[in-house]
Order: sequence, then structure tokens, then C-alpha cells
Amino acid sequence: MATRTPGRIKLPTNVSELLDLADKIYEKHRSDGAASPLNAQQDYDWSIEGPKIVPCKENHYNAEEAARLAERYYKDRDNDLPAIKAIIQNSAQLLKSVYAKNPKVLGDYGFIVDDSIQVKKG
Repeated sequence: MATRTPGRIKLPTNVSELLDLADKIYEKHRSDGAASPLNAQQDYDWSIEGPKIVPCKENHYNAEEAARLAERYYKDRDNDLPAIKAIIQNSAQLLKSVYAKNPKVLGDYGFIVDDSIQVKKG
């Protein structure tokens, strides 16, 4: 006599794969029509949730594309950022030496000059 397996169902954890599975289920449900066993569900209705799959897939694709673009933009930014930070630091040091008697002038360049008296800790 054949033994029966528990038939574990593995649901995709990847969003794209999950949406593809939803698409397949919805198409099978629609082709089965009134005879679909999925009509017995009480909490969810494929006639309501099914049409949401296509826009959800489009939103997912757009989000993934935006993430790829963001990654490229961050990479491009990160290539230029060290030199920009260095020139700002060097400019601050140079201007501070030029305007040693009046460092508030650095505010004209956009620097924030904190001339408050620092209290010793401890």
C-alpha cells in the first residue's frame, strides 16, 4: 500500500515569484469559472483580489527599477563625495587662517561658526 506524504506547500518568499504564483492561481481560478474550488473561500475573494495582481506587479517592477537607479546614483555620488568633502575641509582651514581675527566671516561662505565658550568636562 502506498504511503501518503503530507504534501508540504512551499510558498515563495521572493516577491516576484509570489506575484507570478498569484497570477497562475488567478488564471486557473478564472478558467475553472463557477466550478473553481477557490470560490469556497470565506475571507478572501479572487474576483476582488485577483485584479490587483497586475498593478501590484507593475508597482513592484517600478520599485525595483527605482532601487537600481538609486543604487547607481549613490555609487556616482560616492565617487565624487570624498574630493568634495576634502575641498570643504581645506577651504575651511584656509579661510580660518585668512580670517583668524574674525572667523564669523566664514558664515558668508555658508560655514556655521560656533564661538561659544566650551565647558570642560569632568
